[in-house]
Amino acid sequence: MAFARSERPRLPTAIKILIAGGFGAGKTTMVGAVSETRPLRTEEVLTDRSIGVDDITSVEAKRTTTVAMDFGRITLGNDYVLYLFGTPGQERFWFVWDELAEGSLGAVILADTRRLADCFPSVDYFERRGTPFVVAVNCFDGSPSFQLDEVRLALQLDPSIPIVMCDARKRDSSREVLITLVKHSARLRAEPVGS
Repeated sequence: MAFARSERPRLPTAIKILIAGGFGAGKTTMVGAVSETRPLRTEEVLTDRSIGVDDITSVEAKRTTTVAMDFGRITLGNDYVLYLFGTPGQERFWFVWDELAEGSLGAVILADTRRLADCFPSVDYFERRGTPFVVAVNCFDGSPSFQLDEVRLALQLDPSIPIVMCDARKRDSSREVLITLVKHSARLRAEPVGS
């Protein structure tokens, strides 16, 4: 059956968002927490072959690692679909980032205060590409707590870059981070943002 031009169903606008950060920062967890579908995960078990290659300091309980990407989806009414791509955190998999970043609205950089220096490569990468990003400090149980201004100073971030606290395990918390990114990106692109 053919639709008249005015009768065609309107397709939602696709928005691509990256979830980046260091090894063990919670990227896979965040994608899984907010995805409305079962997320695609490319996790492999850490083996003795990673000894001397992967630094597991402060994340000794970690048993798996993302080797390509995580993928999830969130539908926002009839108008938008967010496609979430979690990047691999280890340097040997960074070659995947260029493909994942192509066409993205922006990125969430998850920060782990136990390993804050692991954020620098993500910050550098998105600054070089000119990709809008926000930093979300993932609040791990028992991790050192810092004020957001202290994190900003440690990461040498411009005052215009949003930094928020989050718990990547919780849907509402992760959702708020994504909203912060979309609004920040819209401001940078001078596009109107709905409430």
